Formats: sequence, structure tokens, C-alpha cells
Amino acid sequence: MRIVSKNQAIAHHNSPDCAVLEYPFGDPDINGAVSRLNGRYPAQGFVTNTSCKEMAYVIEGSGKLVVESTEYCFSKGDMLLIAAGEKYYWEGHMTLFLACTPAWYPEQHKNYP
Repeated sequence: MRIVSKNQAIAHHNSPDCAVLEYPFGDPDINGAVSRLNGRYPAQGFVTNTSCKEMAYVIEGSGKLVVESTEYCFSKGDMLLIAAGEKYYWEGHMTLFLACTPAWYPEQHKNYP
């Protein structure tokens, strides 16, 4: 059993519109974060996680996730799953709980213009 307190979370500001609290369990198989987005992430283009699946639960708000050229609209209470290697962007006003498996690391994250 492991627990990470909020005061142990690591704050990241991925863009002016996107703030993330990462909860560092130190487990290579899974990790989690809470993300607040007010706008678009990334600001332009797409991103991908090259090695991990990303599951997102919408705590509050609504928006859209664009994967390649397909748009998915969602709102509070919905859950989404992004496969490793899919190019995507988020847009809207929301708070998400994110879980990644295997654990997410910065070198897995790629931007596409």
C-alpha cells in the first residue's frame, strides 16, 4: 500500500491553460495526476504518449478530445481512454483525474505541430 499526500504532489504548468498535479508513487506500472484545463492543450498541434495508455475521468467541466481527426465531446462523470501512440489534443474547461499505464515519464511525451 502506498499513499501520496497532496502536499507531496508535484505541480507542473504544461501551458498557460493547463496545470497538473502529479502524484509520484514511484511505481513503474502506473501513475496518476489531476489536471485543470481552461482552453486548449497543447496550444497548437497534437501530443502523444509513445509508451503508455492514458485514462481520464472528468471530475468537473466539459470539453472535447480530438484524436487524429475524430472529435469526442464529454462532460462531468465521463471516462476516456487514449491508446499509446494516438495523436490528440484537449479543449474546454475541465478538471480531470488521469492514470497512465505504464507510468508516464516526460521522454514518452511528444509534440506534433
